[in-house]
Amino acid sequence: MIYLKAFLAGGLICALSQILIDRTRLTPARILSAYVVLGVALTGLGVWEPVVRFAGCGATVPLMGFGYAMAQGVKSAVAESGLLGAFTGGLTATAGGVAAAVLFSLLAAVFFSAGDRS
Repeated sequence: MIYLKAFLAGGLICALSQILIDRTRLTPARILSAYVVLGVALTGLGVWEPVVRFAGCGATVPLMGFGYAMAQGVKSAVAESGLLGAFTGGLTATAGGVAAAVLFSLLAAVFFSAGDRS
């Protein structure tokens, strides 16, 4: 049942993204950025935690989950080191994901060449 919940939650987020791409003039980059900010905001308001408990990876893997991870990192860092944690917690909590993205982007650039699509 947990797989179904994760699939439905993640699928709903992706479907909403596709609707925004098809029906608005928003660029994918703006939608992605908005999802990260929305994840942080919903976590700060206490709304996203129940969604994470319900959907598991369906709520933590998409970009809203990246915002959730940043907000959780800030919460724990502020509890440990005070106000300075507000500036370092989000980066510390998401450093692994950011480092993996940079590494895989570098590997893709090394092993594959960009070409003209026309």
